[in-house]
Amino acid sequence: MHEPERRLVTLSDVARAAGVGESTVSRVLRNQGSFSKRTQDRVAEAVARLGYVPNRLAGMLAGSGSTAGAKLVGIIIPSLTNIVFPDLLRGANAALDRDGFQSVIGVSDYDPAREEALIGALLSWRPAGLIVTGLEHTAGARARLRASGIRIVEMIDTDGDGLDIVVGFSNRGVGCDSARHLLARGYRRIGYVGHDIALDLRAAKRLAGFRETLREAGHPLAETEIAPGPSSAAAGRAALGRLLARRPDLDAVYFSNDDMALGGYFHCLAEGVAVPGRLALFGFNALDIAAAMPQPLTTIRTPRLEIGAVAVERLAADGPAETVDLGYELIAGATA
Repeated sequence: MHEPERRLVTLSDVARAAGVGESTVSRVLRNQGSFSKRTQDRVAEAVARLGYVPNRLAGMLAGSGSTAGAKLVGIIIPSLTNIVFPDLLRGANAALDRDGFQSVIGVSDYDPAREEALIGALLSWRPAGLIVTGLEHTAGARARLRASGIRIVEMIDTDGDGLDIVVGFSNRGVGCDSARHLLARGYRRIGYVGHDIALDLRAAKRLAGFRETLREAGHPLAETEIAPGPSSAAAGRAALGRLLARRPDLDAVYFSNDDMALGGYFHCLAEGVAVPGRLALFGFNALDIAAAMPQPLTTIRTPRLEIGAVAVERLAADGPAETVDLGYELIAGATA
C-alpha cells in the first residue's frame, strides 16, 4: 500500500478549479453576496470533485493563533446499540486520553449518506485525524477523506483497499473459519440467520466467506433468513422461527452476530429444540452475555478494545500507510 499524499485541499484550489476568485468561492459557500447560477454550479462542481471541506474554525479563530483542532480526533461508528462499537470506543478513548487527544463521535446508523455528511462536518473542524468504520464509503466521502490532508484510520475490516491506515481483521476469513468448524463436526444441512446485510457490509462479507466455504465442500448453504433492520435478540428469535418453519430439517444455523444467535437460543428454549443435539448454533463477536448462557455460545472473539487502541496509536504515530490485521479467535463453546 502506497502512502497517500496528505495535502489539504484549500479554498485557493477550489477557486482555480472553478476559474473564479477566492472571494467568489467564499461568497458562494456562505450563500452571501451576488453571484450567478452558472458560477454557483461551477464552484459546487469543483468542491465535489476536489473533496473540499470549508474550515469552520477559520471564522471563529481568525487572528487568534489558536490550534483548537490540533488535538481533536473524529470517530464515526455505525451504531451505539450494538455493543461492538461501544467497545471500540472504549479502546480508542483510553489511547486518546493517554496521548492528550479529545474525541468527537458521530453515529451513521449504517447510512452511507449520513456517514458522508458526518465526515464533512467533522473535517470542517480541522481535526488531527479521523477514524471511520469499514472500508466502503460513498464516492463523496472518499473524496473528502483523500483531500483532508490528515491521517485516516479505517477500522474493523481488512478485506479491501484502505485509504491510509487499516486496523481490524478479515470478516471474510471469519465466515470461512466458521463454516469449516461446523463442517468438521459433521453438520451438513446448514442455514443462516442475519440482519440487513445490504447496510452491514461486514456481515455480508462474513456470509460470503461462509457460503463459499460450504459450497467448495459440496454442502451449499441450505436456507437463509434475513431480518429487516438492525440486529437484536428479538429479531434473531423471530428469524430463526421463520427459518425452521421452512426448513425443519436443518442441523445447524450460522448467525450474523451474537445478538441474533442469543435470540435463536431463546427460540430453541421456548420450542423445546435441543441445542446442540437437534440444532447447532454459531454466532460472532463473543459477547459477555453469550459466554454466560447455560450453554456458552460457539462464536468468534474479535479484539475490539485492541482495535480501538491500535487505531489511535497508529494515527498518532504519523507513520506510513499500513494494514494492521489483529486476527480473531474461534471459541468452541457448547452450542455447536
